[in-house]
Amino acid sequence: MSNAVEKNNWIESQGLVNASVDVITKLIHERKISCEELVHHYFATIEKQQSLNAFISTDKASAIQQAQYWDKYLLSGKPCPALMGILIAVKDNIHVEGFPNSAGTPALAYFKPQSSAPIIQKLIDHGAIIVGKTNMHELAFGVTGYNTAMHIEGVVGTRNAVNPLHIAGGSSSGSAVAVAAGMVPIAIGTDTGASIRLPSALNGCVGFRPTVGRYSQDSITPISHTRDTAGPMAHTVSDIILIDQLITQEPRKKPLLPHQIRLGINPYFWNHLDEDVHQQAHIALELLKDAGVEIVTVDMPNLKQLNHAISFPVVIYEGKYDLIQYLKHHHIDLTLESVINQISSPDVQALFKQNILPQLIQDQTGQLVPVLPLYKKAISEARPQLLELYQNTFKAHNLHALLFPTSAIVAPLVNEQVSSIENFQTLIRNTDPGSNIGLPGLSLPIGKGAKSQLPIGLEIDGLPHQDSEILAIGVTLEEIFRVLNK
Repeated sequence: MSNAVEKNNWIESQGLVNASVDVITKLIHERKISCEELVHHYFATIEKQQSLNAFISTDKASAIQQAQYWDKYLLSGKPCPALMGILIAVKDNIHVEGFPNSAGTPALAYFKPQSSAPIIQKLIDHGAIIVGKTNMHELAFGVTGYNTAMHIEGVVGTRNAVNPLHIAGGSSSGSAVAVAAGMVPIAIGTDTGASIRLPSALNGCVGFRPTVGRYSQDSITPISHTRDTAGPMAHTVSDIILIDQLITQEPRKKPLLPHQIRLGINPYFWNHLDEDVHQQAHIALELLKDAGVEIVTVDMPNLKQLNHAISFPVVIYEGKYDLIQYLKHHHIDLTLESVINQISSPDVQALFKQNILPQLIQDQTGQLVPVLPLYKKAISEARPQLLELYQNTFKAHNLHALLFPTSAIVAPLVNEQVSSIENFQTLIRNTDPGSNIGLPGLSLPIGKGAKSQLPIGLEIDGLPHQDSEILAIGVTLEEIFRVLNK
C-alpha cells in the first residue's frame, strides 16, 4: 500500500470528514499532519464527489503552494494564525483574487477580480487556504441550486450531499454541499432571503446569517443592499463563532445554560410542515423543554402581510440598480441587458426579463404594476412595522430568539420544474421574514427525517445586532441536539 493511501486512511481514521477547526489545528500543531497533506486529503474528497457539482472552479496547485508556506512557517516557531492550513470554499459571487467570479452566470464566467473581498482577505490573513469557488443558483436569484449553466456533463444542478437525487437548496448550494460532504471544514456563502440557512438545513450543516451590515458587502455580486449579507457555514457552532470573531474582532459571549434561555414559537413558522420536518422538529422541541429551555408561544399579528409587502418589491427594485452599480464599480465591460441575455436558468431568466429589467411586479389581481411605489412603501412603512413587531414580541415575552424549522419541507427531488414559484415560496417561507429586516439567524442540524432520511434544520432568529447572543445560545442548543445528529 502506498504511503499516500496509508496517510489518507489515517486521516479518515482521525474523523476529519466532519472535523472542526480546533481538531484540525491541534493535529497540525502536534505535527501529526501537515497542511500539505490536508490539501491532498480534501482535494481527493472533492475529486471523488465531482458529480455533486459543488464547485465552479478550484486551484489545487495554489492550495499546495500556500500549504507548503504554512508548513515551513510552523517550523519557525512563530505564533500560528487561527486558520493556519484550514481549507475554505467561497461562493462564486464573493471575490477571491486568482479566481474568476462568475456569480454562477455565463456572462461573468471570465471576470477575474484583482483583489479579494475584505471578509475573505481577513480569513486569508489568518492563514486560511481558499480551495475554490462554489456553485450557486444563477446570480443568487433562487433557492434550489438548479443552475443549468454550471455543471459537469450529464448532471444538472448542485446535488444534495446526503442524497444526490435531491436538490442542495440555494442559493449558496455548493458552499453547503462542500461542508456537508466533507470537502472542506468551512465555507462562505451569501444570504438575501434564505441562501445560507436553507442549503445548510437541507444538507445537514450549521449556517449563520449575520445582521445586515455586520460583515462588509464590498466586492460581492449583489441582489439587494437592504437584505444581502455574507456568512459562514461549518460543522459546528464553535467554528461559526471563530469565523465571526476573525471578521468582526468581537469577543465571543459565554454560552447560556438551558434554563436561562427563552425561545418564542409562532404558528406562522410551524404550520404546513411536511411529515418528516414536523416530526423531527417536535422531537427537537421536546429535547429543549426536557433540558430546561423555556418555550413560549407568541402571537405576531400581520407577520405574513408585512413580510409580503417587503420581500419581492425590495429585491425587484434593488436587484436592477445594485447590479448595474456593481458592473460599473468593478469596470466590468457589460451592460445589464447583456448579462440578462446570457442567463441560462429559465426561472432566473424569467424573473429578470419580466420583473427586474422592466421594474414590474404582480399585484393581488395578477396585473403587472410598477414596482417603485411598492418599494418606497416597503422601505418607509412595512419594514419599520415588521421590525417593530419583532421588537415588541421579544420585549413582551422576554425572548432571546424565535425558534422554527429552517425549511418547512425536506429537499425536493431534482427535476426541471424544481425551481417553480410554488417551491420557491415554500422553501423560503420561514427564513424570509427575518431577512427582510436584516436579523441574525442561525440554522442548526437536528438529524434526518424518518421517511426521507434527508437532513432537517431548526433556526433561531434574534433581533438586529444580537449576533453574539444568538451564537452563544447556538452552542447550548447544539449540545442538546447532539443525540439527533449521531
